Amino acid sequence: MGIRRIESVTHSVGEPGEPGELGECVRFFDDFGLFLVERTDEHAVFETLTGQTLHLDTDPGPLLPAPVEDGPTLREVVWGVDTAEELDRLVTAVARDRAVRESADGVFHTVDRSGFGVGLTLARPRRTVAEPRPANAPGAVNRWNTPLEPLTRAYPLRMCHVALNIAKEGKDEAVAFYTGLLGFRPTDVVEPMGVFLRAPGDDDQHTMLLCHRPDRVGVNHVAYEVPGFDDVIEGGNYMIERGWREARRLGRHTVGSNVFRFLHAPCGGRVEYAADMDRVDDSYGTRVHETTPPHHIWALRTNRDQQETPTS
Repeated sequence: MGIRRIESVTHSVGEPGEPGELGECVRFFDDFGLFLVERTDEHAVFETLTGQTLHLDTDPGPLLPAPVEDGPTLREVVWGVDTAEELDRLVTAVARDRAVRESADGVFHTVDRSGFGVGLTLARPRRTVAEPRPANAPGAVNRWNTPLEPLTRAYPLRMCHVALNIAKEGKDEAVAFYTGLLGFRPTDVVEPMGVFLRAPGDDDQHTMLLCHRPDRVGVNHVAYEVPGFDDVIEGGNYMIERGWREARRLGRHTVGSNVFRFLHAPCGGRVEYAADMDRVDDSYGTRVHETTPPHHIWALRTNRDQQETPTS
């Protein structure tokens, strides 16, 4: 199959006293529900329940390319490959096109056409079984004699996709790096906006979004899957209670169908709580949209909408 999941992401963050300083980023992801496994004065490492890692570094080191934008930002996405044979094949293919360097931890590092770091390594998934809360409806009762208790906060199962802003000029070549060299498959091509891509070993409707912009390159968001609808709501509520700022109110996407809630992240871009994304196989093919579909099937509204300033 090849690439099956995101294995890790690395963000460069600020020194003490700078915007997006390490301590602020650590507080954010602790509140977000990731698990801190390492912390020094220069870096921190968090894990998801399935063993993916988030690296926050004040100085990520020479194997990563220069940042694509000012301030804290995403520096590298490392992709997990299912077998050693597939990893060798992908590294060989990429090395014919651009420089590849191996680090001591078995990650092969290169750079995509937009300037983002790209890593390849063996996937090391940790098995976690999600148990969505049982729901009741007439003729479909899944919960007897058991009232639901509040979750209070969310604990992400996994990083499910990453969205990157790429330059509109040269967008086809930027997409071709992932499709031609790494085996990603376009699922939904939105001509005015970007391309949704699925890793060959993943069954999510998209594992990556390359969103072309007329004038900027940068991180858009990293999405974290939680077990269900309640986790999206309560996780977002907990983050707001802790003082973090919501970037987009609760809704359900048109492309991918997942329930979402976005928060501004001090490490750059946004993070998303996501649940109930479409699962697809190769028969899904590629849908081409000549105009941009609506952002959401629905989004939360209140009778205060006319007095509120919409979030971006």
